[in-house]
Amino acid sequence: MLFTFPKIVKELLSTFSERDYPVLNTRLFISCWLGFALDQSLESMRDLFKRLNLGGIELDMSTFSKANQHRNVEPFQDLYQQILSLVKRKKAKGRSQTQPKDRQKSEDIYEICPIDSTVITLTSKLLWALGYHQVKLLNIFNNSDETGEFPLIHFGQSHDYKFATQMTEKLTSKQVGVMDRGFASLEYIKELKTQKKFFVVRLNLNYKMEPLATGEWQVGTGKHQEIYRVLWFCNLETKEEYRIVTNLPHTVSDEDIAEIYRQRWRIELFWKFLKMHLKLDHLISKNLNGITLQLYSCLIAYLILHLVDIPEMWGHHLLDKLRYLQACMSQEFSYVHWIHRILHNRPFRLIIGSPELVI
Repeated sequence: MLFTFPKIVKELLSTFSERDYPVLNTRLFISCWLGFALDQSLESMRDLFKRLNLGGIELDMSTFSKANQHRNVEPFQDLYQQILSLVKRKKAKGRSQTQPKDRQKSEDIYEICPIDSTVITLTSKLLWALGYHQVKLLNIFNNSDETGEFPLIHFGQSHDYKFATQMTEKLTSKQVGVMDRGFASLEYIKELKTQKKFFVVRLNLNYKMEPLATGEWQVGTGKHQEIYRVLWFCNLETKEEYRIVTNLPHTVSDEDIAEIYRQRWRIELFWKFLKMHLKLDHLISKNLNGITLQLYSCLIAYLILHLVDIPEMWGHHLLDKLRYLQACMSQEFSYVHWIHRILHNRPFRLIIGSPELVI
């Protein structure tokens, strides 16, 4: 079954109330945030509300700002998890139809899950006065589904490894956490080994290492000293040395582990897409709760792009889908008007380029 944007909107947003708040209900509130994330022509909150007001939606910008301070994040979190499950089902169905059953590569046996964070600088003087200079978004990116599974938002400058346990405790027995040197704490790696969580972590070059007769290495000193399987690689172009520590069994070859670590880069592409196309680092709220809502809106918009189907002539990449939705939205005042029209069963035009996808 095709997932058109209207179908997705009806299934996900129709469950939210239109009457829980007298001026700005939850459905309209979520629509405003999704509209800002998806609409490439909007640069500020003022742009958003100028367009809404000209289009007949009488909503004051100050009302929206106050709602950002006090509204609960849970509806956004619930919506994120709901659409994440839909995307996973769609991806799993696609893999079962396209992959041969006799494939036995490491990436088919294990789910490669890079873990990383991205930092967004806070420029508001109000937030600086409270001691907040940046917000950090951490996530587990499942390469199989191309989705972020467990977002964690932190205001402050704490190091990544302080949140590592909260992330990797979510990993299943078939998932491999792939991390860069920011997570290379010997205490943390030892904890992963004890918990029997599969990991591939790049080590810092300053750790003391001694080879053993078994082919493994004794890493570190003192109470965090432990024996691991360590692989050494070199980038011949940059002459950069890589030391990769892992607890994957020896049935996974050294070459496969190098490929697993190389796939860590896909989470960097995830951050890049969110920042370049969904305004992750273009914050318009000046309070912590509002920023949290905007970050979740970006993540939800990203999942919607994965879920939506578009005509083949437009392409199949996420950016192609975003451009297609933008072309459809150009027939309306804004995404908010488009969503409002969908939810109230108003007449629609045809989706551009495909007569069979009628909305």
